[in-house]
Amino acid sequence: MTVEKQARAASGWPMLFVTLVAYAAAIWGMVQGIIILATAEDAGVPAPVTGPALLVGSIVLLIVAIILSCGFFSLQPGQARVLVLFGNYVGTVRESGFYWVNPFYSHSLGSDGTGASIDVSLEEGTPSVKAAAAAKALSTKVSLRARTLNGDRLKVNDKMGNPIEIATVVVWHVADTAKALFDVDHYPSYVAMQTETALRHVASVYAYDHMEDDDASNSSITLRSNIEEVSESLKEELDRRLAPAGVSVDDARLTHLAYAPEIAQAMLRRQQAEAIIAARKKIVEGAVSMVDMALKELSAGGVVEFDDDRKAVMASNLMVVLCGESEAQPVLNTGSLYQ
Repeated sequence: MTVEKQARAASGWPMLFVTLVAYAAAIWGMVQGIIILATAEDAGVPAPVTGPALLVGSIVLLIVAIILSCGFFSLQPGQARVLVLFGNYVGTVRESGFYWVNPFYSHSLGSDGTGASIDVSLEEGTPSVKAAAAAKALSTKVSLRARTLNGDRLKVNDKMGNPIEIATVVVWHVADTAKALFDVDHYPSYVAMQTETALRHVASVYAYDHMEDDDASNSSITLRSNIEEVSESLKEELDRRLAPAGVSVDDARLTHLAYAPEIAQAMLRRQQAEAIIAARKKIVEGAVSMVDMALKELSAGGVVEFDDDRKAVMASNLMVVLCGESEAQPVLNTGSLYQ
C-alpha cells in the first residue's frame, strides 16, 4: 500500500517573474529578428546571420517559457496536490499558497479504460453504472474538505429476516491522498459502494425492533430503539472498509428506517396488539390491587363479614367493573346473596 509523504514546492512568485521576463525577451527577440530580416530584404542585401539566429532563439525561448508556465499551481485551504513524475509518486503538497514545481509533473491520473466504471454524484448520492468511456480522470489536486454522501433507500433483511427500508448519510474526507489516488481505482465510487455494503451488513446484524416485551429482548440493541449505538457501529464498519482508500469517516447516521411495504400493515397490527396487551396488563394489575384493598378495608371496618364464597363473588364483581370497557349497570338483589 502507498503511504503519503510530504513534498516541498518552491514559491511561484520568483519563477513567475522569470517566466514573464522570458516571455518579454522572446517577443522582443522575435520582433527584432523580423525587423532585421525585413530591412535586409528591402535593401536588397543578404540578411545578416544575427536575424535568423535571433528569430530562432526567440522561438525556442518562447517554447521554454510556455513549458515553465505549466509548473504553476495554487492551493486553497483544504486542498492538496499530489506530485507524480512519469508514473513515480514524489510526494504531496498540503499547505495552501502559490507554487511552482517541475512542469512535467502529471496534472491528472487517467483511467485505464477497462470494463465499466461507476460514476457517482456525491451531491445526490446516486450511483449509476456507465460505459468505460464515461470514466472520469482523477485530478492530482485532491480536496481534503468534508464531503456528504446521501445514500439511496435500500431494501434489506434485518436480523429476524424481516424486509426493511433503510438509508444513511455519511460525512467523510480524504485523510491519505496517496492511498486515495493509487490504492483504489476511483475513490468516490469506492466510498459509495462500500457505504452501501456496510449499511447492508449493519442492518442484517440488528433486529428492527423488539419482538417480545420482556427484559431479555429489551436489553438487546435494535435499529429503531438504539440509533446512537447503531450509528456508531456503522461508523466503525465504514472506517474499517474505507481505510485502504485513505478515507476517514467523520459521522454516519440513519436518515430513513421503516418496514418494507409488503409487511408494514402486518407489523402495524402487531404493534397495536402489543400496545393493547400492555394496556390490559396495567389495568388488570391495578384492578387486582384495588380489589384487594377494598376487601381488606371492608373486612377491617366491620362493614361486611366475608366468607370465602362472598369474597369470590365480590372480587369477581369488582374485577368486571374495573376492567370492563363499558359502564357498569348496577343490579339490586332483593334476596340473600346466594339467591
